[in-house]
Amino acid sequence: MTNWMPDLAGHKGPRYRAIAETLAEDVRNGRLAAGTRLPTHRDLAWKLRVTIGTVSRAYAEAERRGLIAGEVGRGTFVRPPAGAAAIMPGDILGETRDPDFIDLTINRPCAAGEGAAMAAALVRLAAETDLATLLDYQAPAGRREDRVAGATFLKACGLATTPEQVVATAGGQHAMFCVIGALTRPGDTLAVEALTYPGLRALASLLHLRLTPIALDEEGLIPEALDAACRAAPVRALYTMPTLHNPTTATMPVTRREALAEVARRHDLALIEDDVYGFLLDAPLPPLVHFAPERAFYITSASKSLMPALRIGYVHAPKAQVEPIAAAVRATIYSAPPLMARIAARWIADGTAARLAEEKRAETRRRNQMARRILAGFAGDPAAPHLWVTLPEPWRADDFVATARRRGVGIIPAAAFAVTRQPPEAVRICLGAQTTADRVERALTQLAELLASPPERYLSVV
Repeated sequence: MTNWMPDLAGHKGPRYRAIAETLAEDVRNGRLAAGTRLPTHRDLAWKLRVTIGTVSRAYAEAERRGLIAGEVGRGTFVRPPAGAAAIMPGDILGETRDPDFIDLTINRPCAAGEGAAMAAALVRLAAETDLATLLDYQAPAGRREDRVAGATFLKACGLATTPEQVVATAGGQHAMFCVIGALTRPGDTLAVEALTYPGLRALASLLHLRLTPIALDEEGLIPEALDAACRAAPVRALYTMPTLHNPTTATMPVTRREALAEVARRHDLALIEDDVYGFLLDAPLPPLVHFAPERAFYITSASKSLMPALRIGYVHAPKAQVEPIAAAVRATIYSAPPLMARIAARWIADGTAARLAEEKRAETRRRNQMARRILAGFAGDPAAPHLWVTLPEPWRADDFVATARRRGVGIIPAAAFAVTRQPPEAVRICLGAQTTADRVERALTQLAELLASPPERYLSVV
């Protein structure tokens, strides 16, 4: 346990908030590392000469921001940053510089033709007759051609829309920010799956939103659990990933999507669907917009289906909400990057986008088949770009991840996705991760050997 002592000098307002703010600063500045065990409520209260209740409120506020997590019987610990080590620890800690380290933390389906496609696109872009117009400021919602391309892109995802209902953004994360930022105000409650995309947790912290976890099962989010949460307290919106959920790979059946729309209508709830992995299915399922067009928002991007470097995303919104989302684009980046938007539009029109997506579908299924040959006893959709593995007793997720890293393989523990205090003992293993199939096979073999062995135990001699 650390002897952390917050310096409250210069902090005005309630003492509990000053403690939480100081904790956030110390985490941000590296004075409190991820995994650090904090003082008990009683010890910190004694040091600061405040009540135990004040410390409890401070820790609760820090936990709401995603800074710390409490574990019954173990204490309170500093969490990895949701937008950094929790998502890409290899890049943050530098292990990926080791040529023998195999980083399976980044959820990124691969396609062999990406590099050649981009090289050709850049040559074509340089020869565009209207290149000069792309070098100026653009309309926040996107040029007309970008919104037309977006509507075409969304049609392939199973969503019938019009260019007037499409907003171009700088990738999916930016799309999330603009939609959620337009729909909510600080202090609002956003419902999410109990296990959700870490970038959403980071975004909620930035926007000062409360997250309420909704239970999920092998078919995704449970509508009855959402209904119960809405009855218990006001909820402004739901963020959900109903297709190839990250991290569990669950896909919500049509009947459950219909039930979810009914719950949203009953409680006047906005539905925000993140469908960045839907293209990996052989045929798209109807999005939530199909069942609740007046309140459903649909987000996708080119990062998974084409390549992250494009930084292009698309939002479908009800007509009345298009302008607020475009205003959010303008307030953050003014407009999506026009040169990349042009490349995306060309690829959507000439079939390159469809070809790259098909390559990724095929490669993802090949790697899933390989994973099922090497790793036994886990469930998951063979179309998903990642595995969700529940660990056998007595393994704990943090220990398994740490041991795997010592053996040269990077994976992600359930805690990175958890909105609840007690995440399952499970890990996410990415099969794309922009590395070769041979390296993925070597990494999976290492993990299979680890799963078949007991945890390593270390004795300390004092």
